[in-house]
Amino acid sequence: MHTSETTSYPPLDGDLTVDVAVVGGGIAGLSTAWELTREGGRSVVVLEADRIAAGVTGFTTAKVTSQHGLVYDRLRRTRGAEGARLYAHSQQEAVERVAEVSAALGIDCELERRPSYVYSRDGAQRSALQAEAEATREAGLDAAYVEDTGLPFWVAGAVRVEGQAQFHPRKYLLALARDLTAYGSTIHERTRVTGLHEGSPCRLTTESGCTVFARDVVVATHFPVFDRALLFARMSPRRELVVAAPLPADRDPDGMYICEDGSKRSVRTAPLGDGRRLLIVTGENFTPGTGDVPERIERLDEWMHTHFAVEETAYRWAAQDNDSSDTVPLVGPFHPGARHTYVATGFGGWGMSSGVLAGRLLSGLICAVKPPWTDLYDPRRMWSTLREAPTMLSQQAEVGRHFVGDRLRTTHVDSAAEIEPGTGAVVRLHGRRCAVYRDDDGTCHAVSARCTHLGCLVSFNEAERSWECPCHGSRFGVDGSVLQGPAVRPLEQRDVDGS
Repeated sequence: MHTSETTSYPPLDGDLTVDVAVVGGGIAGLSTAWELTREGGRSVVVLEADRIAAGVTGFTTAKVTSQHGLVYDRLRRTRGAEGARLYAHSQQEAVERVAEVSAALGIDCELERRPSYVYSRDGAQRSALQAEAEATREAGLDAAYVEDTGLPFWVAGAVRVEGQAQFHPRKYLLALARDLTAYGSTIHERTRVTGLHEGSPCRLTTESGCTVFARDVVVATHFPVFDRALLFARMSPRRELVVAAPLPADRDPDGMYICEDGSKRSVRTAPLGDGRRLLIVTGENFTPGTGDVPERIERLDEWMHTHFAVEETAYRWAAQDNDSSDTVPLVGPFHPGARHTYVATGFGGWGMSSGVLAGRLLSGLICAVKPPWTDLYDPRRMWSTLREAPTMLSQQAEVGRHFVGDRLRTTHVDSAAEIEPGTGAVVRLHGRRCAVYRDDDGTCHAVSARCTHLGCLVSFNEAERSWECPCHGSRFGVDGSVLQGPAVRPLEQRDVDGS
């Protein structure tokens, strides 16, 4: 975000008719819109609630890889060898697509080819890593089990996959945006879509009262903002903290790494200049709204400084991911009855390759060119849903625990007067649960504590100064404005002193 230009596409200010409307301007939405415009010859509009490539995509660690943790041995067992092969082929094609498009359009997006590693420091995990290496090779990727890496500490073993990449996603996507508008499609920022009416054509209604008519609609809002497919029951949100600091270029570990131990540390570097690289470390995951964020940031920062010869920490931030209950993203027709509505979601932390894949797959479906891996990603798949029922039930039990338990729990703050500046808490005011934030000047701001998605109670994230829903990951500003869906409506305003 700091090393790329800002955008200022105009809000939609009137009704519009197009071939395809794409809701969401992240990597999945912009990739889909670009493929449909340039390869499919369709007229497309991208409708983004805030700024394009500035949500989850603007805060990603930007690995473009087909190695997604220990995924291929699991896929071989749950989907068979052919399912694992299709997953590998489709994800690696997305990696190559980024390289191909960057070269064709002359995009300077800091694309670097790097090997990808999944490693462990636990000797008991060697057999699992060896099985993963075998399954990954069987799926068609250039993989090997190794015990030597570029990391500055000992590892028990690792799976190394060649031919992977990393890049600057905003520089890539903003170039795609300029290109697709040059070919006649349009982008409208600050245009929140609040309603979807399926038909011939489909109709999208916006917060400002405008209507978009389109033969086909793609919902690419990370977590779908429409619940008719009940996809929220098949996904769980998680938030992940990130720290970054300059590192001497000669200390670069020369690869992209993720640990499969309990700490889940992920490491990669990016170009910085002046003989330095920017080391980027992630690995503190938590469900939105479950707290302890400052402590988690300090733990992650300490780990980085303990293991790498970095300078002072330059950046701290957080990103959000959605995990599907059966590992594989949900990309395709929105629901069993859908004819002209499509969705892309559940990327599980691997949105750079999966978002590009979604663009290729959805543009193919809309243009009647069905990719061979369509069925693998189809959101309507029921066989895998049934197989993964225990995971899905566990996820929904956690949602239920928050929905009911958070209402029964007595807040530790009895009144707004107890809230310190720069902090927030859920307080019962005039018989209602209110989310109250006291700013640095001492002024209190109160909003309803009920998430406008499905009514769970929000919790305060002290580090990011936001209200977060632990059920489905919606996030709100301290003024109640929507920061992240699936919610599309702000938290209702409350008066600290009155109603």
